Amino acid sequence: MGLELALSTLLSPIVLFFVLGLFAALMRSQMSVPQDFAKGLAIYLMMAIGLKGGVAMSKTPVTSEMIGVFIFATALSFALPFFAYLCLRKFSKLSRVDAAATAGHYGSISIVTFVAATQAVIFSGYTSAGYLVAVAAIMETPAIISALYLAQRGFKKEGKVVGSERGEVAREVLLNASVVVLVGALLIGLIVGEDGMKTVEPFFVTPFQGVLCLFLLDMGLSAGRGLRQGWRELDFGSLSFGIYMPVLAAVFTGIVCGYGMGLNVGDLTIMMVLGASASYIAVPAAMRLALPKAQPSIYLTLSLGVTFPFNLTVGIPLYIFIAQMIAG
Repeated sequence: MGLELALSTLLSPIVLFFVLGLFAALMRSQMSVPQDFAKGLAIYLMMAIGLKGGVAMSKTPVTSEMIGVFIFATALSFALPFFAYLCLRKFSKLSRVDAAATAGHYGSISIVTFVAATQAVIFSGYTSAGYLVAVAAIMETPAIISALYLAQRGFKKEGKVVGSERGEVAREVLLNASVVVLVGALLIGLIVGEDGMKTVEPFFVTPFQGVLCLFLLDMGLSAGRGLRQGWRELDFGSLSFGIYMPVLAAVFTGIVCGYGMGLNVGDLTIMMVLGASASYIAVPAAMRLALPKAQPSIYLTLSLGVTFPFNLTVGIPLYIFIAQMIAG
């Protein structure tokens, strides 16, 4: 069952298109997706996800389980960067500022990994709760605050202040495009409900899978280019971090949410994926503004070039398998 599930996920169109893009970039193919078009695809996906989550929430009563998941997710997003920072400082040669910036990515989430996991859960015959979209949106920002705190501790002895344009940093964190679109679409879905969703269903539901394939082709190209350009600056300790960190975070999340909260297989898998994924949209934008000395070639290579493909090809089937073991 576990092997069949892993194969069905690995051979799904969304994963295969990602692998195609990755392979093309590593082989230095000239294939590319126009950046403005890729941004449009990202906005479309977040709108569709937010709407569907909002509609699902409009039909779901608020429960103690839901409140518990929200509290845990927020605490997890704050805490994971501290653990990631300790690992990077102990087992790699990254500087304090690079370790702090990288750690911030591993407390936030990857919305594309979330979408892929949602589809994988459906392919596996399970369902997940609509409110988990809101959980994903909440986990976008606390990790950025933790990363800035960690970096500030490193700068203290030098008398420097991290993020001199604090207003700009706060605006970047709270009004980041992905957060605004996702939360906004979620609220719209919550307001219009199922009846309102029917009027836009032909645009946001039927073409969703095809658009996701196109978007993941572009992500594969970006991951391949990141690996080509950034791998020389990373040692074994930091590269291996991109693999073991998501697994440790997923297992910890699975234990707490599975045994402690009693989530079902679908919801548990999504929570594990949220704990395991690393941001490559919201956090890089904030780090570029707040920590200009941190090297994007390091944190983007790890989050987009190592952890993202690992989660997509190996991680998600593994997390579904673990969720089945815990809650099945």
